[in-house]
Amino acid sequence: MQDKDLMQNMLLLEKGVCDLYMHGSIEASTQNINQAFKTALNESLTMQDSIYQQMSAKGWYSADTAEQDKINQAKQKFSNMQATS
Repeated sequence: MQDKDLMQNMLLLEKGVCDLYMHGSIEASTQNINQAFKTALNESLTMQDSIYQQMSAKGWYSADTAEQDKINQAKQKFSNMQATS
């Protein structure tokens, strides 16, 4: 298995962990449990970002930049949705 494959797997796993911690925080029954999930989520997000940055530096993961008109269209769409709610 190549380094790139290992890093992709690590990134996918870390994203999954973040998802679990986020849902744990949402469903937490007490403030202490909620805070524990939030802390774990923040640590996992930091790890996910580190993995992404390393992959990006090696050219293994590139994010497309959004065109400004597409950003404006998305803002308008969601502004309209909130106005009609």
